[in-house]
Amino acid sequence: MDTSFGFGVSGGLDPAIVRVLAPEAERLGFTTFWANDTPHGDGLATLAVAAAVTSTIRLGVGVIPLDRQGPSQIAEKVRALNLPGQRLTLGLGSGGATGGLTIVREGATAVRDATGARVVVGALGPRMTELAGAVVDGVLLNWLTPGQAERSGALTRVAAQDAGRPEPWLYGYVRTSLGTGARQRLEGEAARYEQLSAYAAHFARMGVRAVDTAVVGDDPESVRGGLAVYAAVLDETVVRAITAQDTIEDYLDLLRAVAPT
Repeated sequence: MDTSFGFGVSGGLDPAIVRVLAPEAERLGFTTFWANDTPHGDGLATLAVAAAVTSTIRLGVGVIPLDRQGPSQIAEKVRALNLPGQRLTLGLGSGGATGGLTIVREGATAVRDATGARVVVGALGPRMTELAGAVVDGVLLNWLTPGQAERSGALTRVAAQDAGRPEPWLYGYVRTSLGTGARQRLEGEAARYEQLSAYAAHFARMGVRAVDTAVVGDDPESVRGGLAVYAAVLDETVVRAITAQDTIEDYLDLLRAVAPT
């Protein structure tokens, strides 16, 4: 499988860091620059900073919960921020709402029609994974083992074939840390996710702890080796950066350590 690599940060990261990091990711051959969307960090606003200092790298947000922002709000924000639709990948999820499958099915289609951007669905369980293949352009997987990534990818592809849709894109967020300080921060984030019911069920299905789905290394070679296992089963492996500190130096160290070129 031909594969590509993305580089991801949290939404709300200091714009000064993004202005250095995004063009460097573009120069080094990363396919996509990603930003998480959280209640305290606007992923689309972070992408707007990256868009202003890049010209070719794709821009991805993962994921915007549709129980927090509706399709019209998302489309309006894309327009207001002047985000380039031809470079944009919008990751959408259900959030904590009941009836999540219906919300995502209707909302993701509306967002794609309104923006012209590539739309992918953030999925943990098999039903949402199948919906991603049947309805939109692909799936964004998260906190999972390479084996689960392969199984989820197969579900997505079969659903797309059954729906008569094009081959879906398989993206995977892979938390990645380099060095002792970053490992400690990653372990803290993993422990927080294990307290969330949907993720707890996800880890239980796989029979692993959250940290077991991450790539952790003390040197660039070990980190690249861990990422290669994911790259064998994904169309794009997103290096979701976990650094010891939110500094330009720490982010650039990881970016350059895992650069595809």
